[in-house]
Amino acid sequence: MLVIMAKAPRPGAVKTRLAPSLSPAAITALYCCLLDDTLALARSLSNVDVAIMCPDSDVQELAQLVGEEANVVAQKGEGLAAGLTSVFAHFAQDRPGDAHQRRIIAFNSDSPHLPRSVLEDAFEMLATHDVVAGPTHDGGYYLVGAKALHPTLFASDGMGTSSALERLLSRTQGLELSVSFADPFYDIDTADDLTRLAEELRQAPGRAPRTAQWLKDWQRLCGTRTGEL
Repeated sequence: MLVIMAKAPRPGAVKTRLAPSLSPAAITALYCCLLDDTLALARSLSNVDVAIMCPDSDVQELAQLVGEEANVVAQKGEGLAAGLTSVFAHFAQDRPGDAHQRRIIAFNSDSPHLPRSVLEDAFEMLATHDVVAGPTHDGGYYLVGAKALHPTLFASDGMGTSSALERLLSRTQGLELSVSFADPFYDIDTADDLTRLAEELRQAPGRAPRTAQWLKDWQRLCGTRTGEL
């Protein structure tokens, strides 16, 4: 099971760290493209169910946006820590016909350019480890997976900061859980991240076609040189 952590694309609610570089309308349009391409990446995996976890207030809007591409589930509580806990509380429950523990990965909504092999490897790691994490270069993580609910694994302290991964690993040690790591990667939080993504997708637009087209149109509109925003 691959669960995408998402929000409804409302101005001021998504990718807020891009606000100095992009207008609210541009940010929400970009976010829609990122989410669409992330869903396409998720659905390209073989034998993997796909769902979206989001705040309760966002369910209806996201369900209309994604249609039949994924089931949209409301998290319990507020914030990312509550959302991640909700992923494993909801999807790690025993299901009729499940012969083994489910391998569940929570994945962010803004890394559609991630190679599919990284996700495939992450699921394989869960066969022999309790937890898998995908580190970001800024000290966070773009994915986290487990086979069971560990209610204290995602404390709210440090979420969204440069110490998020460090604190997650500290809690896995306290719970005596084995951990494996996916390849380090980057998500889209700042203008520098967006510039890097634009250059990568200029060379390989098929990795995230909607996002690549949005960036191409945006650069043309702004009259910038390739790779600059």
